[in-house]
Amino acid sequence: MGKNNLKKFREEIMLSKAELARKAKVSSITIGRIEDGMPCRLETMRKILHGLGKNLTDRDKIFPDG
Repeated sequence: MGKNNLKKFREEIMLSKAELARKAKVSSITIGRIEDGMPCRLETMRKILHGLGKNLTDRDKIFPDG
């Protein structure tokens, strides 16, 4: 997968990793790994987008390589 914009979007709305993890119903370790460029499943992407208050149509802005 490589580079994504998750950290930028998360920080723009002033959410900690733990807060986003709670909203997305994933672990904060998962958030950290994805921000570091590790790949994630589409289901995890969907949960994170929902946790950020974004729609699936915003996916390419946050996960351009996904």
